Amino acid sequence: MAGRIEDYALVGDLETAALIGTDGSVDWWCAPRFDSPACLAGLLGEPDHGRWILAPVGNGRCTRRSYRGDTLVLDTWWETLTGTVRITDFMPPRSRGGLPSGGGPRIVRVVEGIAGRVAVRGELSVRFHHGSIVPWTRATDRRTVVSVAGPDATRLSCGPGVELDVTPGRTSCEFTVTAGRRVAFVLGWSPSHAPAPPPLSPAGVADALTRTLAFWNDWAATLRYEGPAREAVIRSLLTLKALTYAPTGGIVAAATASLPECVGGGRNWDYRFCWLRDSTFTLSCLLRSGYRREALAWTDWLLRAVAGDPADLQPLYGVEGQRRLPETYADWLPGYENSQPVRFGNAAVGQFQLDIYGEVLSTVYSAVRAGIALDPAAWALVASLLDYLGKRWREPDEGIWEVRGPRRHFVHSKVMAWVAADRAVRLARVAGLRGSLAHWQALRTELHAEICARGWSEEQRSFTQYYGSTQVDATALLIPRLGFLPAGDPRVLSTIRAMERLDDHGFLRRYGDVRDGGRHELDDLGGTEGSFVACTFWYADALAMTGRADEARTVFERVLDVRNDVGLLSEEWDPVAGRQLGNTPQALSHVALVNTAFTLYGTRRHDRDRGRVAVA
Repeated sequence: MAGRIEDYALVGDLETAALIGTDGSVDWWCAPRFDSPACLAGLLGEPDHGRWILAPVGNGRCTRRSYRGDTLVLDTWWETLTGTVRITDFMPPRSRGGLPSGGGPRIVRVVEGIAGRVAVRGELSVRFHHGSIVPWTRATDRRTVVSVAGPDATRLSCGPGVELDVTPGRTSCEFTVTAGRRVAFVLGWSPSHAPAPPPLSPAGVADALTRTLAFWNDWAATLRYEGPAREAVIRSLLTLKALTYAPTGGIVAAATASLPECVGGGRNWDYRFCWLRDSTFTLSCLLRSGYRREALAWTDWLLRAVAGDPADLQPLYGVEGQRRLPETYADWLPGYENSQPVRFGNAAVGQFQLDIYGEVLSTVYSAVRAGIALDPAAWALVASLLDYLGKRWREPDEGIWEVRGPRRHFVHSKVMAWVAADRAVRLARVAGLRGSLAHWQALRTELHAEICARGWSEEQRSFTQYYGSTQVDATALLIPRLGFLPAGDPRVLSTIRAMERLDDHGFLRRYGDVRDGGRHELDDLGGTEGSFVACTFWYADALAMTGRADEARTVFERVLDVRNDVGLLSEEWDPVAGRQLGNTPQALSHVALVNTAFTLYGTRRHDRDRGRVAVA
C-alpha cells in the first residue's frame, strides 16, 4: 500500500516527474511527459501496479531526508543496526544541463555507504499504461534489464558489483555497501521502436549529478525575495519550476492524478494538465520572484493555447496546448486507499466557465505592465474575447470549482467577467484601442452594478457563492485583490468576517459551511473534502490587506507548519486527521504561498534592473 500523501518527495526533469516515498519506493512516474500514462502507478494501487523500491533490507521508513540545498536532488538516509546508508535520487533535466539533449527521462538513484555495513534490496516492477500492462522483460547482461510492451520501453542498468535477477513481472537485486562504496542505478524510458540510449558509466552518473545540482542552484539564485520564510518560498518556486513542461512553458496543476480530496470517496481528479484559472496568480508569482523568462514562457503558452475562436476557450489544456483530454476510468486500479473511481483525463475540459475570460485578460494585462511585448494577434485576441464575453456573461456556468452539477450564476465568475472588462479597458488605454473603449467601459459598469445588487446578501452580510445562495465561497476573498472593491469597503470587511463559516481548525474550506458538516450542495458526488491550502493563503492575504497583519502572519505560519518534511504541499489539508489530501505537489498551493509571502513581507531587496513587478 502507498504511503500517506505527505510521505512523498518530488524529483523531475522539466518534462515529467516522479514521486518517491519515505520507504525508498518510487510509486509514481509518467513517461515521457507529465500527462503520459504512468509506468509506475503503485500510488493508486498496489506494488504490483508498478513501483521501484530501493532501501535497506528489513527497514521501512527512512531516518531522515532532505533536498540538497536549493535543488531537486533528494538525499534519504537510513540509520540501521549495522550501519548508515544514503540514497540520492534525481532526474537530470533534459537538454537543460543534465543528460545530453534528445535523451528520454531517466531516474538516477545512487546508493552510498556512510558507516558500517548495510544490506540493500532493490525491486522494480514496471507496468505500462497506468499499471495495466505487464511488459516483456529480459536481461541483456547481468547489469542491464529491458522491459517492452507496445510503444513503451524501459531500461534499468546498475553499477559494477551488483547483478540483476529477472523473474516474471519484476527485477530484483541484493547487495551490501560499506562506508565509501557507491552503487548507481539508472531507469530510463524510450519509445520501444527506437534504440535505447547507452547506459551511464559511473563517471557519467557523477557528471549528471554535478550538472543537475548546478542547474537547480543557478536557477534558485535568481530569487529576489529575502523576507521571512525564504526557504519555504524558494522550495515553492523550485516546485513550480519542476511542474513546468520546459518545451512549451506550460505548468501542470500537479504531478499526480486521482489522489482523493476525501479518502475513500469519489472526488478524484486528474491534475496533470494546465489550468487557465491559475494564470494570473502564477504570472504574479513568477514576476514578483524575478523569474521573467518563466513568466514570458507561461504567457506564450497561454496565448498559443487559447488562440482561435473565443467560443472554444476551455478551462484547461494539455502541456502542449492539447484540447482533447477525455476523462476515462481505470477500473483495474483500486485507487489510493480504495478511493474510487480512478480517473485519467478531465471532463472539466468541456465546461463553460466565465472566470477564465478574466484570467486570460488579467494575465495579458499583467504581462504588458511588466514590459512583455504582445504581437497584433494577441491584441486581436483581447478584442474577440471581450466581444464574446459581452454576449454570454449573463449565462450561468460551472464556476472556478468546476462543479459537476447544474450551472449557476456564481459570483466569482461574474467578478472575473468584470475583471476581463476592467483589464480590457486598461489595455485599450495603453494600446490606443479607442474604438472599443466606450463599449468595454459600459460592460464593466453593468457587471459591477449587477454583482453588487445580486451577489451581495444583506441577510448574510457577505457576498455569496452564487445569486440567491446563503453560502459563502472563499473566492470572495479575492475581491479586493482583483480591484473589484477597495479593501476598506464595508462589504469586503463583512465578507471576510463571514469566512469564519468556512474555518476548519484554523484552515479554510473552499465552500460548504463547516457548521453544516461541510456538505456540498453543488453536486451529487457525496462526501466532503479537506480545507483548501490556497484558500487559506487567500485568507491571509485578505487579512493583511484590511489591516490585520498579525492575524495574517499567524495564518501564513500555520500553513507553513503543514508542509511535509521536504517542504511540499498538496491541494488540501485535513486538520482533524492531520494529513494532506488531493493531488500533489499542487502548483496553486505553492503559488499562493509565494504570493502571500510577498504580500506580508515584500522583497526586502531593491533591484532596479529587473523591471516592474506585476501584481494581480
